[in-house]
Amino acid sequence: MRWPVAAALAAAILAAPAFGQQQEPFEPEGYRTDNYRAPVPATLAGARVLTTEEAETIWRANSGAFVDVMPRPPKPKNLPAGTVWRDAPRRNIPGSIWLPDTGYGTLPSAMDDYLQRGLARASRGDKAALLVIYCLADCWMSWNAAKRALASGYSNVAWYRDGTDGWERAKLPTEEAHPEPRPDQ
Repeated sequence: MRWPVAAALAAAILAAPAFGQQQEPFEPEGYRTDNYRAPVPATLAGARVLTTEEAETIWRANSGAFVDVMPRPPKPKNLPAGTVWRDAPRRNIPGSIWLPDTGYGTLPSAMDDYLQRGLARASRGDKAALLVIYCLADCWMSWNAAKRALASGYSNVAWYRDGTDGWERAKLPTEEAHPEPRPDQ
């Protein structure tokens, strides 16, 4: 009677992840709507997931449009009159189009329109053009935006899950980013 119990226990231990090893989350059915800075899935159904080396190859060959969806820090409310506000600088992959705040799980219609116009500009109106969508490592914003591009009919979407964190770790060049103009600002 002890052998079956010991065998079952051993099988359970071997099947369980190693102590302290973090499991990657599964893809949610919809968009992630909270806790955006958390471990991301290894996959995105319908999209190609890029390593830094693959993203660099695409960038050097100029064979895809890079779209940064890093949020832009909001101006603090209740600043004293006369206070000068300067946005925190953002450095992204050279040649990228920066569409801040477009990776949230729920987008107001004006923000969704802004994303759609930005994707059309990046792809030059070609829904089969390669779009490389990124943010930072462990940031659901890029996952959401890439999923939204797929839902909008873009057929050649690549998600660079390590984003500028992976790019900078590889000591690749960055440039100061300027967001695409928004009609509401």
